[in-house]
This record gives sequence, C-alpha cells and structure tokens, in this order.
Amino acid sequence: MQFPRTTSEEAMLADESATVSLRAPGRLHLGFLDPSGSLGRRFGSLGLVINGFETEVELGDSSTLQVSADEPAALADVERAEADLRLLQRHSGRHEPLHLRLKRVLPAHAGFGSGTQLALAIARAFAHWHGLDVSTARLAQWLGRGQRSGIGVGGFDLGGLLVDGGPGAHGEPPVVLSRIALPAEWRVLVVQDGAQQGLSGAAERQAIAALPPMAKAQAADICHQVLMRVLPGAASAEFAPFAAGVTHIQRLLGAHFAAGQGGDVYASAAVGRVLGWIDTRESLVALGQSSWGPTGFAILPSLARAEALADELHAAGVVAPSLTLRIVSGRNSGALLVDRRPGASAR
Repeated sequence: MQFPRTTSEEAMLADESATVSLRAPGRLHLGFLDPSGSLGRRFGSLGLVINGFETEVELGDSSTLQVSADEPAALADVERAEADLRLLQRHSGRHEPLHLRLKRVLPAHAGFGSGTQLALAIARAFAHWHGLDVSTARLAQWLGRGQRSGIGVGGFDLGGLLVDGGPGAHGEPPVVLSRIALPAEWRVLVVQDGAQQGLSGAAERQAIAALPPMAKAQAADICHQVLMRVLPGAASAEFAPFAAGVTHIQRLLGAHFAAGQGGDVYASAAVGRVLGWIDTRESLVALGQSSWGPTGFAILPSLARAEALADELHAAGVVAPSLTLRIVSGRNSGALLVDRRPGASAR
C-alpha cells in the first residue's frame, strides 16, 4: 500500500536525487622501480587497479557545508574529507555550501590507495558539480596527492596495469608511461589482515628516509623485469613471464624495504605465512605485498585456479582468523561518475 507524500517529503526526495556520486577503484601498488634514484630520478611505480574494492562519495546541495559518513569505517575520514572540500573551494574560488556523503571507503593504510582515491573522488565530484574543466593531475596537486607515485592518479582515470616515471626533478607529478589492460581471465587472490595497518604519512616518510640506497644493479634489474617480462606478458596474455617478473620484483623490494617494517619482507606475519605456503606449492603465480601492506596478493591465470588455491589454503589451516581472502579481477576502467541532477547522465 502506498501513502501520499507530503510536500516536505517530496522536497527531501528531490534533494536526495539531485546529486553527483563517484565510485573510485582500489589499486595494488606492485613496487617502485628505483626508490633511491640511482640514475637520478626517484621512485617510478608499477601498479594494478582491481575490482571489488571501492570508495564511493556523493555530493549534493546544502544550506551549510557538511560531511557525513554512511558506514562506521568512514567516520575516521570525515575530518580529512571536510579539509579537502575547503581546499577545493579555495583553489577553485567556488564556495557554495555542499553536503558530502562518504558512502563507503577503501580499507585505510592497507595497500589499496585509500587516501588518494578518497581525495580524488571528492575532487572529481566537486569539479563536475561546478562544471570545472580541471585535470585529475591538477586536482591531485591541489590536495597534495600523487607526490611519489602516479599509480593512484593514473588508475583513477584509466584503470589497468600502469607504470609511471616518478616525480620530476622540480617536483612535477609522476606521469603514466604505460597502461595495459589486464587479461580478463586472470584473477587476484587478495589476502587482507584486518588486525594491522601499513605505514602512512610521517611514519612512511621517515621509514623511506632511513632506508639504505638501493644498488643501481638492483634498480636496473627491476626496470628490466617490468619492461621485458611484466608488460609484454600482460600485453600478450602470457601469464608465465608476467608472474615471474612480478614475483622477482617483489622479492627484491621486500628485501630492500624490510628494515622499515620490522625486518621482515611482509608487514603482516600472518600474510607472510599464507604467501610463503603458496610460494612452495604454486609455480605459476605472481606473489607479493601491496605498498607497505599489510595486504598481500597472489595473481593467478584463471578463476578456477584462484578458487582452488583459496580452498587449499583453508584446508591446510594456514589462514589466520585475522585474515580475509577475496578473489577479484583486474579493473580496466577508471572511476565512475553518475550525475543525478535533472538533465544529466552517467559517465
């Protein structure tokens, strides 16, 4: 049975429908190419955008600027999101009051790029709301994002398997050098540890500054693996060279960054046990940790193999109670914006 709506209820529904929403995908950071800048240019990154993990925000009219969270996990982001909104107002000169809803967020400090994706989702929704023709790279600069890696910014726009060239000599943001669609049949077994968080902010900067320089030969090896194994493997759907290249890169980087995460190649011992078990039993797999973790990953050539491996891990009793295993695919598209204002359409 339907009841007639009052005028105030109709107004509320109209306000709720006249919104701009944006869904931004998570990503896995598969490693830096040259973290010490042995050839003069630091960082450079390899990364993969994935399905199954998203940040979603919604922007609408309001009488005052306000930010709310739809889920408990997003409450910690409300203050930062409001600060980002005010920064966007200052840079753009548009100060109309808005209501920003954080509908869902990526796991924080877990290797999915949560901070960058939330900031870019807010920024792109804000720019679209006001009809501003501003690139994602510029929006990232306004909010102080993408200063070391261009994977978050590039992945937001493009999705796929990405390589960036690191920041420029004068602080220019990293540019995407390569973007390849991940083969549709490949799958990623994501290993999350809900009991830990990876390094971020000042702690991350201090850890990077304290690391010894990476040898030029190791940086050259990583670059060679990316150029002649990882990218050609993905582009031609040849899984074996892709997997061997990613795993080799991760071993080099794990050893290099171990000093910043308690002396171990994995930030989470529980994740390390799972990946170690896979490493001794699975020859055709790409293994590693995303960024500072604690999230680990195993990329496999098919859904069937990923499901079988997850079952084997549970049966072997190596999945700790704090861990969650999820099977996802690569995402070969960027953020999705939906404009629900009258006369608008999704894009």
